Amino acid sequence: MSQEIMENKMVINGTNSVSEFTRGTTYTKIFVGGLPWETRSDSLHRYFEQFGEIKEAVVIIDRSTGRSKGYGFVTFSDPGSATRACQNPYPVIDGRRANCNLAAFGPQKKGIINCFWSMIACH
Repeated sequence: MSQEIMENKMVINGTNSVSEFTRGTTYTKIFVGGLPWETRSDSLHRYFEQFGEIKEAVVIIDRSTGRSKGYGFVTFSDPGSATRACQNPYPVIDGRRANCNLAAFGPQKKGIINCFWSMIACH
């Protein structure tokens, strides 16, 4: 992420430093939906490790049934890894087409968020 973009985002978010801006998971955590029921956290981790260092990969499990709910989250060590992971918003994981996006922003929509991430991907 360019210094100029980060400084502009810090003004918007009211943070005081680059480290404070990047400390949270807003730009490092991705949502992965449409997972096969048999997908577990370890296979989610294996798929996404190609994009960078992973802090956590978890498939959400229904407490009453013990079965996967069909979605999970992957938290990367840096925002660049999360951006690379979302370059293909429809990865095939365990033989099924899933979907992924930055968790804080929800499903991708046209507009400012896509423009913001397009600028980052080019830098």
